[in-house]
Amino acid sequence: MQACVRGGPGRGTERGGIVSYPLDKLYQEVAYIAYHFHWSPDEVLDMEHRERQIWVKEISEINKEINQTRQG
Repeated sequence: MQACVRGGPGRGTERGGIVSYPLDKLYQEVAYIAYHFHWSPDEVLDMEHRERQIWVKEISEINKEINQTRQG
């Protein structure tokens, strides 16, 4: 069952996500992805929960590789 993550009832737009997902964690994911890929918060919020987690993981891996390369 999908639930509206933003906008409340009657908005007419279903959003991906988990109703009980902590709001602070959602903000962290959105900020992290939006910052690194220059995507708008709305674009990130339109993603399904699992897709956001995949992008967070991929960005983290990219950052690790960059940091390892810089450290030599």
